[in-house]
Amino acid sequence: MSHPAIHVLAGAHGHQGAYDSWGSLALDLHLLAGPEVLLPLLRTHTARDEAFLRSDDSVEAGVLVDPVRRELLLFAREGASATMSTRSAALTLLRHAWPEWQVRWVYEGQTGLRARLGLDPADDHSTTGTSYPLFPLGPGELADVEPMTAVVTIGADRCHVLDLGADHPLAEGPDLPRRLDDAPRHTAYTARAGAGLHIDPARRSVGWWLLGAQPRAERAAALWAGWTVEFWEDSWSEHVRAAGGRFAPPAPDHAAALADVRDDALELWAGPRDMRAAVVAAAPGALVGHAYLPPVTAGQAAAARVVIEAAHRAARGRRPGR
Repeated sequence: MSHPAIHVLAGAHGHQGAYDSWGSLALDLHLLAGPEVLLPLLRTHTARDEAFLRSDDSVEAGVLVDPVRRELLLFAREGASATMSTRSAALTLLRHAWPEWQVRWVYEGQTGLRARLGLDPADDHSTTGTSYPLFPLGPGELADVEPMTAVVTIGADRCHVLDLGADHPLAEGPDLPRRLDDAPRHTAYTARAGAGLHIDPARRSVGWWLLGAQPRAERAAALWAGWTVEFWEDSWSEHVRAAGGRFAPPAPDHAAALADVRDDALELWAGPRDMRAAVVAAAPGALVGHAYLPPVTAGQAAAARVVIEAAHRAARGRRPGR
């Protein structure tokens, strides 16, 4: 099973990109190496593949780097930047690793990157285009570790927890409360989550947030015709306020999260590596293309570690979000 991502290098004369079979794994930790290390790797990588875009439903992460505009756009469905306990820390470190660049999360995933490139966001060749209902979880089905869950609160007295799949529960439209009538209910949900939705039937209003990406989010919001739909981006605190105590995740420890993300990034950049050679060695004779970042040299790994350490020093003592 692969973990696909796309890498895009944009500039004054257009763009070029590459598909990476395993690129979604630790994409944000790769980016913490900063532009001096990453740009040469991306230039080599993206020059190999012209047909890099895939179905939006199948892409788990992506990054667009524009050295002319000094713009870094990214999204991921998993990893430090898509996890409640470390998201703020990961994005803070990224902004310090890419100083004087605009670092922005693309909540619509590859759909958003298509729009940024001037392509038709709808021309994604997706095979579905529809949402599949998320599986409700009862109080006894939640794992001890930070789960990939979506929290749905309805009115003043309902709280449901869903197994977060490819689509946000927003994409089910206003029939969602009725579908969940017989689903397990929680008095309150006090763990972390990856997405959330608050529905106020009396006011016909919906507020939603997520840490990953929702392809074609505008299409999902349009399903709620006649409702007021407010997107809270990654501000789960808005959901906490609206839910009246039924959603109360623990506050992240920002200092500890900064250290955790730094340590994971340092481990990733511990030394030289060649993913393609490793795959060939593990499966002799296999047909292996170029869907991997180019080899990392010892010098590049050392330079990345310097950037990561400097970003951590700069981030310490600063309040989250600044």
